[in-house]
Amino acid sequence: MPQMGGVETIAALCAEFTTARIIVLTTYDGGEDIYRGLRAGAKGYLLKDSKPSQLRTAIRTVHSGQQYIPLHVGAKLVQRMNNPELTDRELEVLRLVAQGMSNLEIGAALTITESTVKSNVNRILSKLGAKDRTQATIIALKRGLTSP
Repeated sequence: MPQMGGVETIAALCAEFTTARIIVLTTYDGGEDIYRGLRAGAKGYLLKDSKPSQLRTAIRTVHSGQQYIPLHVGAKLVQRMNNPELTDRELEVLRLVAQGMSNLEIGAALTITESTVKSNVNRILSKLGAKDRTQATIIALKRGLTSP
């Protein structure tokens, strides 16, 4: 989407239209994508390869005021819920780490000190259960926290 991402769009729609009932229809099935979409206000989450009957069921369910999350999507969501949440700043730092930037470069890009970057990186490693920056990047890619 050219102007804003899906999560931002969902949040904006729900802020303006408080009774909005949004179903995400996507190819992204990472736990983080699901979590962020539902947290933004979506009431359902389906993958594009869902059968038409499942889409009809989702529409009816969400229209009636309930949430619709298929079992396999729910399983990924539960797995995501078991992981500590990164702050917005930690996500920014992680995305720059994934781009191969040094602490000094990250500090300059975010206008924070190098020691603040180091603190953020240490918290990120701890929350992700990663041994180093490379492993944190791999975990972030797998969870959909950043893109290649």
